[in-house]
Amino acid sequence: MAEGTPREVRILVDGDACPVKDEIYKVAVRHKTPVLLVANSWIRMPDHPLFSFKLVSDGFDAADDYLAEQAGASDIAITADIPLADRCLKAGAQVLGPRGRAFTEDSIGTALATRAIMADLRVGVGNEQIGGAAPFSKADRSAFLQALDRVIIEARKARGT
Repeated sequence: MAEGTPREVRILVDGDACPVKDEIYKVAVRHKTPVLLVANSWIRMPDHPLFSFKLVSDGFDAADDYLAEQAGASDIAITADIPLADRCLKAGAQVLGPRGRAFTEDSIGTALATRAIMADLRVGVGNEQIGGAAPFSKADRSAFLQALDRVIIEARKARGT
């Protein structure tokens, strides 16, 4: 690739506990977009030339560290991990959560603050249950599919590919 030529759009997936892997594969094949799935344990994925898997050590944040190092301006990162989303945004990547929510420079600060507040609440209530995320639904899958499709199209237009 010539210097200054934008790299191909690529999808980076935080594979541990990602509920939308099948949706990612479906959209990636339709758009002929490479996918890199990263996890600290082996995950089965379809045998396809667009899909690759990186097994990292089971060390704390090993998958997150690898993804953050890989992320760049041509990438779309898929993660529910808010600190990882922040790192990928800082590297120039676009970031989607598994419910189709786009993390942006404008929204990541609020997401990080909310995460910190919720962590403090969990510590403060001890054994009592506090509300968590709603169960993952068909509507969430649909929202994610639409968001990923839109982000890939926008990323390709921005790069002139």
